[in-house]
Formats: sequence, structure tokens, C-alpha cells
Amino acid sequence: MKLRHPEKINNPISLIKKKPRWIRSRLLDTKNYFKTKEIINRKKLHTVCQEASCPNISECWSKKHATFMIMGDTCTRACSFCNVRTGKPVDLDPLEPNKIAQATKELNLKHVVITSVDRDDLDDGGAQHFSEVIIAIRKINENTTIEVLTPDFLRKGNSYIKVVAANPDVFNHNIETVPSLYRKVRPGSRYFSSIDLLKSAKQINNKIFTKSGIMLGLGETKDEIIQVMDDLLSANVDFLTIGQYLQPTVKHYPLNRYVHPDEFEELKKIALTKGFLIVSSSPLTRSSYHADEDFSKMKRLREEQSECPKLI
Repeated sequence: MKLRHPEKINNPISLIKKKPRWIRSRLLDTKNYFKTKEIINRKKLHTVCQEASCPNISECWSKKHATFMIMGDTCTRACSFCNVRTGKPVDLDPLEPNKIAQATKELNLKHVVITSVDRDDLDDGGAQHFSEVIIAIRKINENTTIEVLTPDFLRKGNSYIKVVAANPDVFNHNIETVPSLYRKVRPGSRYFSSIDLLKSAKQINNKIFTKSGIMLGLGETKDEIIQVMDDLLSANVDFLTIGQYLQPTVKHYPLNRYVHPDEFEELKKIALTKGFLIVSSSPLTRSSYHADEDFSKMKRLREEQSECPKLI
């Protein structure tokens, strides 16, 4: 039997704070929403939109955007902030790469985001499967750009190189929170291993855009957030996302506070001043929220930078 975070059952229950007025999702096109849902269900695919209870699912699916979650719906880790199922995963589906490619085509996606559960049970953490998905998408979607949001491949050696070698347009790995909260929020992960992963991906292929994200409202301080920015910049990360943590259930990590939109805007200005190519910062920002629009902007900004005459 699969359980959601079985080790959290004995944790003290914390009441979920009422959402403020500025956290509201929108349904834009009901017809497109159900069309997206039909394609995903027919092909028996998983999305992080559903599994992680994303607040933007209505808006994104109404635009026929979905973030595919590969390698099943069961994670081998139990991060206290995450609503994805924890337990023993099923075997990999060898047909999944082709299913994802076909769904990308049916949805006519110009930019597709692929993420996954953690698969610590696999020798390479699922890196080869990521590679096969990227290759399958490119085979029948030549003009579609591909963004991967990967796990950390902790203790899997250089397996992540398989993902980078498949040449995604964006390599994303979320740092999620500040180092002082890792033991409670991401007990199965290591902060500097995640930083090194992002740095290594860029070193292997500096044409790939790298991206990472952090949640606010877990109890972090402003100074800690700024330190994370500096650490990500030291890893040559191009794109930073900053969003509000929303506590999924009373058994998950307790929400410390809702961060006001003005604070998100202030952090965006700081991050841009520090040198990130692009920053998305708002209460509803998530890694793949408006990912297609942000990718186009990021690509344009890099082209503009390369055309600027260098000072001697």
C-alpha cells in the first residue's frame, strides 16, 4: 500500500493559515482545461500540476500547458513540504518517452517542461530515462524547446551528465529553501550538492540555460535568501524563481507566514541587480509557471547581451 509521507503521521498537527486575498488562481478557458485533462488521462501520464497540488493548474491547463512528471507518481523521498506520494515506486514504463512526445504534439506545446519524482532506487537516479524522454520529444517536435526540472541525483555519481548530454534547452533544479531549514524541509537532500549540480551542468554545456527556485514562508530570513542568491550566482545560474510555500495538509511542514507581494517585488529587484538574467518572483510563481514566456524572454536577453559591444 502506498502512503503519503508515512513518517509524518506522528508529527504535531499544525493548522493551515487562511490564504490572503492575493493568492487566487484563475480558470481562463474551460474547453482547453478539459482538453488538456483528457489527453493526460488518456495516455495515463502524470503531471506535477496534479500530484503536487499546484495552485496554478486551472490557469495553466486552460492555456493547454502542463508539466509532465515522469517515472511514476511515487517518490522515494519524503520532503516535508511536498504533496507527492511517498513509497516504493513501480518499474519504469519503457513507453513513457513516446507517450510524452505524443502528448506534447497533441497539445501543440512550443515549450515543454519535464520533471520527475526522486528515484533513489535506480542506479542512475533516472538520468537515462530523462535522456530518452528528451530524445523522443525532439524526434517528433522539432520546434519545441525542452526544459527539465531534475532531482539532485544524490550519490549517483556523474549520472546527471546523461541528462545534460541530451541537450535540453533549460536545466532546472530547485534549491527549494535556505541551508538552515534543509534538515527539516529536505532531509534527504544536501544544499551544496544541489548547488554543485547546477554549476556542473553549466560547465558541461554553457549554452544551456540553468534555473533554480526557492520557496518563501518556511521561516527563512532575508539575509538567508540573499545568501542563496549569491550561492546560485556562483554556480552561474541564469534564472531564479521565488514563490510562496503553500502548506498542502496539516501534516506537512507548517507555514510560517504568507509573504506580501511587495516583498516578492523587492527580492526580484535585488536578484536582478545581483546579476540573474531573469527573475520570476510572486506569491504564485512556480518553476514551470509561464515557463514558455520566460524562456522566450531569457533567450532574447542573452542574444541582446551577445550583440552588445564589449568595452576594452
